[in-house]
Amino acid sequence: MAQEKKNVSQFTWLNDLASEKVGGKILFATDDWFATAENLLKVESPVWKEDVFTDCGKWMDGWESRRKRIPGHDWCIIQLGLSGIIHGFDVDTCFFTGNYPPKVSIQGACLNQDLPARPAKQIGTKATNEEFKQIDKLNSEPIDLVSVQYGGICLGCSNYHYGHPRNMIGFGQAANMGDGWETARRLDRPSVLKADRRGILQIPGSEWCVFQLGQPGNITRIEIDTNHFKGNYPDSCKIEACLIKKQMEEDMMKHVGDANWKTLLLPQKLNANKQHLFSSEIIQCGLVNHVRVTIAPDGGISRMRILGYRTGTQNSLL
Repeated sequence: MAQEKKNVSQFTWLNDLASEKVGGKILFATDDWFATAENLLKVESPVWKEDVFTDCGKWMDGWESRRKRIPGHDWCIIQLGLSGIIHGFDVDTCFFTGNYPPKVSIQGACLNQDLPARPAKQIGTKATNEEFKQIDKLNSEPIDLVSVQYGGICLGCSNYHYGHPRNMIGFGQAANMGDGWETARRLDRPSVLKADRRGILQIPGSEWCVFQLGQPGNITRIEIDTNHFKGNYPDSCKIEACLIKKQMEEDMMKHVGDANWKTLLLPQKLNANKQHLFSSEIIQCGLVNHVRVTIAPDGGISRMRILGYRTGTQNSLL
């Protein structure tokens, strides 16, 4: 009878959806220098062969790329043999004692597009330009970078009297006003309101909230939806963005007004119960991973979408 392993996570008793035994496949890998990515899908536990070497170096029973000497990181795409709900990951660095990666990140998706089959790979190879072009097609459509679906989170706000700003990045349309972000009425508004030539009220006060994008990216389109907010919508909103490292977030939130914000969207007039779309109005800020939304003077927004093209630089910002 096999000896029971101690301290094994409960999810390891579930089915391995990526195993080659159930049809798991490697569709793409950036580099297969020492050992090919197909080894990741083996059913058997890895083995060690003390004195076995290849023309490329030490033989390894796993995936091992060459040591990186150019910008970026190595990654692969695995097509699961079975679709399902993932409860955990078993990432095994057995026998990789001086050549293991310091960290790993994993993303998932249900792709409607068919990827070409990966040709049989040998050690000492890397992805070709043609293979990269095929993968680039997957990133041809913008995504909602701030969506909770991709890991967007609210880091803080000035006021959430009636509804939390995290509601704005939820799924679908808001069910009602309580399913959006709504602040209290500001008491510092002037007795008589005045507007500029664009109709935007000239008011001293405002409210704000800050979001960390789920994926760093270049923003190309913004949607601000005031659905359900008919007598309590903001007069205007503006959006700023920045690119900072994870360890700088806490300091940024302590000094929100002093952060290195770049204007992404100048103040725009809003209307009641309406979806507002902005694209040509966007000022290009390059790669960003945080946004600050400022509304004036107060009010509510039901949903916000920050659409753009993600990049592969997340690891370098951790």
